[in-house]
Amino acid sequence: MYIRTISRKNKDGSAVTYVQLAHNIWDTRSRCAKAQVLHTFGRTDELDTAALKRLAKSISRFLTPEDTLCMNASMGGAVAPLNIFRSVPMGGAYLLRALWEQLGIPEALSQCTKDRSFTSPVEWAAFAMVANRALAPDSKRGAEEWIREDVALGNPEPIELQHLYRSMDVLLEYREIIHKEVFFAVADLLNLEVDLIFFDTTSTYFEMDEEDEAGLRQYGHSKDHRPDLPQVVIGLAVTKEGIPVKCWTMPGNTSDMKTVETVKNGLLGWKLGRCVWVMDRGMSSEDNRLILQKAGGHYIIGEKLRDNQDVHKEVLAKRGRFTAIRENMEIKEVIVGDGERRRRFILVHNPDEARKDKATRERTLKKIDEALKSIKEQKGQCHKKNVCALLSHRTMGRFLKQLKTGAIKIDKGKIKAEAHLDGKYIISTSDDTLTPEDVALGYKQLMEVERAFRTLKTTLDLRPVYHRKDERIQAHVFLCFLALLLVRIAERKTNMTWDSIRTQMERLHLIDLFSKDGRVLQTTEPTPEQLNIIKMLKISPPKRIQSIKTTPEIHRHTPQKLA
Repeated sequence: MYIRTISRKNKDGSAVTYVQLAHNIWDTRSRCAKAQVLHTFGRTDELDTAALKRLAKSISRFLTPEDTLCMNASMGGAVAPLNIFRSVPMGGAYLLRALWEQLGIPEALSQCTKDRSFTSPVEWAAFAMVANRALAPDSKRGAEEWIREDVALGNPEPIELQHLYRSMDVLLEYREIIHKEVFFAVADLLNLEVDLIFFDTTSTYFEMDEEDEAGLRQYGHSKDHRPDLPQVVIGLAVTKEGIPVKCWTMPGNTSDMKTVETVKNGLLGWKLGRCVWVMDRGMSSEDNRLILQKAGGHYIIGEKLRDNQDVHKEVLAKRGRFTAIRENMEIKEVIVGDGERRRRFILVHNPDEARKDKATRERTLKKIDEALKSIKEQKGQCHKKNVCALLSHRTMGRFLKQLKTGAIKIDKGKIKAEAHLDGKYIISTSDDTLTPEDVALGYKQLMEVERAFRTLKTTLDLRPVYHRKDERIQAHVFLCFLALLLVRIAERKTNMTWDSIRTQMERLHLIDLFSKDGRVLQTTEPTPEQLNIIKMLKISPPKRIQSIKTTPEIHRHTPQKLA
């Protein structure tokens, strides 16, 4: 179907041109195509151009913006000069939004709030804060400006500061449901095997020096080396692939020992099947082992060698050869006790770490010798003060003993005992189906949690926290958790670091072009690297032309801000 013009001569010799709508049909007799006129619009000198415009507008409803532009260009249509209003990154946000939707988070939030009416864009505000964590971490006030000025999220309506805080309230209210739904979506997406669950804790501090006696902000053992500031304790469970399962926010004075029951109860009803909990030495206690074994569960827990437990002495005293299972990793299985008192241990030895421990101890002994020589020359109060300081010293004190005379000297027995521990650590497990090698390597994978904590604290800027209210603190941690989840999925599916992914994708921009005729939102041409990332994540490339608006729909001189 096409528009054609035909000319006819009048008797007086003048020519008249007519505009027609026609299409070609096949003539079987002449075996060629012939034009069939569907409609005649009239003579060119009497043409109803308004009617033609209405027709073109009606037809354009069925065309994409790209089709419209291409058609205009192919027909040699006049296009007003385009000016660049602004250009902002959109590739990183586009990627994160696709993963966000793959996990079904919009549907989960919609299902949770189906009986409630919100005037604010709750789901988009939640995504905006998660994207901000992953791309350009900032305070909530800073995030509002970033959403408005520095990124193209694709949000259908503007997002304001009040929307961010409202969304945090909703996320916290339905956190448990979202946690569960999202995890099972991830498990399906990545075909996760949830046979080992790794758990550890960290702390994050606040830029304020007062604690909240009845709330989460408490002084405690700071893993950030900021004992001068109140903190919260964050627990994180991840799979052996490093994918976050769930997070917990606890008061800042919570000890590692007290977190285990909270964590175990937090995953009740998740139907994880046979699951082995892997935890660090700070979680090791008889009570915690019993908690982890409830309902048929099992554990792999590191043990503190220097706490002088009789069972550990027995493990170390057991004869038997170490078996090398990996470079710098030798193991020996030891069974202690019988019946209900039976416990299974894996003694691990790292030759490189043994050499480092020996070198560290020799440096310490050299310092002790120097200190003892200095003290020997001192008298009176100064002598007593320095003796006490040396005996109570964190590293030097454990190699010293004080004689009945008050004098101090190096304890050779302690040195020998310490040397026996060089490069060694003990792992206990309740699971007899795992080989000693599986136990040792499973425990070593606990570093995935440490890696996750590093990402939370550096890439996603978990700390410092500026919120005061417990609800806001918990919501902030949950947002960081969701950002970590998206980041880990992207890394797992591409085998690239998030820094590399973000750098490449943030080079994909959305350009806001305008002229006297209207406004066009168009993306830059994706690079091969960007297309490769998109392909590995199994998401569709963004449309080159995002939208076209003609002059009547926008103000000629003041283009709208990007959504």
